[in-house]
Amino acid sequence: MQEQYRTVAGEGVHETEINRSRFICALAPAATEQEAQEFIARIRKEHPTATHNCFAYVIGADAAVQKASDDGEPGGTAGVPMLQMLMRREIRYVVAVVTRYYGGVKLGAGGLIRAYGGAVGEALDVLGTLTRQRYRLATVTVDHQRAGKLENDLRATGRQVREVRYADAVAIEIGLPDSDVDAFRAWLADVTAGTAGLELGGEAYGDA
Repeated sequence: MQEQYRTVAGEGVHETEINRSRFICALAPAATEQEAQEFIARIRKEHPTATHNCFAYVIGADAAVQKASDDGEPGGTAGVPMLQMLMRREIRYVVAVVTRYYGGVKLGAGGLIRAYGGAVGEALDVLGTLTRQRYRLATVTVDHQRAGKLENDLRATGRQVREVRYADAVAIEIGLPDSDVDAFRAWLADVTAGTAGLELGGEAYGDA
């Protein structure tokens, strides 16, 4: 698994005008290829009279799935530069749709490549990105007496508290970078006088 990846901070739209053509870039996070396809279909429905709705998406922290479409623009002038922009910026789990309303001035192949790639780049700058870090999921088990203070200590030291479950004992699920596991084990023993249990689980990505 990749140690970390970047993705878009949220769904959004950014519009730019080039030689009277409108280029509207819609960006959204997409966890799966199906989510990406559904977003593309939604944008097409919102712009039924557009000249083109070109798209690109990258799914997987290692960019395992990459798709692009020129949607009627000359081959390689729209979807591919959009995809290249996402890859150059190392953005993952993302879908981009650039809707074009033709303004009457032909841009030529080079102009189209710059326009479509640039629309995605500008949208990323305006809408913002965030980094997701790979974590080891871990469950800390502690008695009720110490649970409240321990949860506060975890948050105060910047630990990612994902869930807190109350039963006979309190289970606090956290995310830990792999490199931090040994140091965390020592810290936990210290602050709970050795009374807390630590169980390591699988891996997931969380906000870095």
